[in-house]
Amino acid sequence: MNIRRVLEPLYERYLLMQCTQIPKHIAIIQDGNRRFAKKTGIDVAKGHRAGADKTEEMLDWAHDLGIRYITVYSFSTENFNRAEKEIQELFELFKEKFIRTISDERVIRYRIRIQMVGDRSLLPEDLRTAVEAAEEVTKDHDGFTLSVALAYGGRNEIVLAAREIVSAVREGKITPSAIDIHMVESHLHEGKEIPPVDLIIRTGNEYRTSNFLPWLANGHESAVYFCAPYWPLFRKIDLLRAIRIYDQRLCAKVH
Repeated sequence: MNIRRVLEPLYERYLLMQCTQIPKHIAIIQDGNRRFAKKTGIDVAKGHRAGADKTEEMLDWAHDLGIRYITVYSFSTENFNRAEKEIQELFELFKEKFIRTISDERVIRYRIRIQMVGDRSLLPEDLRTAVEAAEEVTKDHDGFTLSVALAYGGRNEIVLAAREIVSAVREGKITPSAIDIHMVESHLHEGKEIPPVDLIIRTGNEYRTSNFLPWLANGHESAVYFCAPYWPLFRKIDLLRAIRIYDQRLCAKVH
């Protein structure tokens, strides 16, 4: 008998009992796919695929726990500095996964809304088409929302919002005096109504948030949880441990 297989469900239940408050919006920096590939002796493309499969598995956990929004950091603007072969393999993987969501049983059953955040102009046309198809098919889903950050940069998201606001001022649609926090938020992420981040999780034993969702996370003092497992090895137990940190932080603020 595998003792770990027996004990893990018990430990999950123990952790769940300690999580009296579930965060509405969790942002995850999925780090460690390449190191996982190196450690297990597989090529980098298979490491990234293992990470993408883990993201799909996490959708079950989010549904079970009642999390309403998850944003995953899949490809940053800095990642364009990687080898061309790796970038192309990643884009093919993203395209495959977005196309798959259109008929994915899990997406349909949980009524998951799929959307992208990031600079679409930096993506190849075929990937943009796949993203837009997934967004269109799932736009009316009301289960929970999965936002995939592609070609994403924390400062760049604010720059893009600023460009939209400046353009609206030039066109006479708004006055400079009308610009406030709420207006900036309404122009972030192409106007998608994404709520503030309650909890940031970073895997792979890295202790930095890489400027991920700065307006929604740093601006709202979200809780942060760093953990050692590479993203493909992330477990529901790790997610529950992160939620416990969020719960403890909330309780401490109340008292």
